[in-house]
Amino acid sequence: MRQIFEAELQQVGDDLTEMSRLVESAITRAGTALLEADLQLAQEVIASDKTIDAIEDSLDERCVHLLAQQAPVATDLRVVVSALRMSASLERMGDLARHVAQVARGRYPAQAIVPEARDTFVKMHDAAVRVAQRTTKLLATRDLTVAEALERDDDIIDELHQETFNTLLAPGWQGTVQEAVDVTLVGRYYERFGDHGVSVARRVTFLVTGDFPEE
Repeated sequence: MRQIFEAELQQVGDDLTEMSRLVESAITRAGTALLEADLQLAQEVIASDKTIDAIEDSLDERCVHLLAQQAPVATDLRVVVSALRMSASLERMGDLARHVAQVARGRYPAQAIVPEARDTFVKMHDAAVRVAQRTTKLLATRDLTVAEALERDDDIIDELHQETFNTLLAPGWQGTVQEAVDVTLVGRYYERFGDHGVSVARRVTFLVTGDFPEE
């Protein structure tokens, strides 16, 4: 029975890592679609989100089964409960990548991000991709130095998110209402993407150390 249980836990970990790989691909392609006005890429991201959702559903069912049938305790219980929380964060990260792609699709053939804000969003996208890459690596290795680096990237996203407001409030802003809405929404999507990555990182830290890191 123990061997079966450990195999199930391994599958839970594998599913989380696979979800993270898909999220990594989604945010990478969504940002490219946004910055390059690539309609086909945007459509691919939107369609692929269903795969992330399906893995979450399967993983959650497996976790509930483990809780009901195996009644895990101590470390095993932490693993199962944390997996449920992390799958929710990863699913939401996939949703946020889809939202970015939907903005890109909605403005096609024009670019959604005005030239005044483009440099900020290029940097924000790069930081979000790093968050996604580090999330995947962290789930695979549980290396807490990766968790620390991920949180630093989230700090960068937060700073860049603030820059988007500075752009909108600058005296020289000439954009339309729709352009202002797009900058605000996409900035928020990236900011929340980073936050969910941090949530995963702190859950992994909890699994490794038994304690949640301080805010």
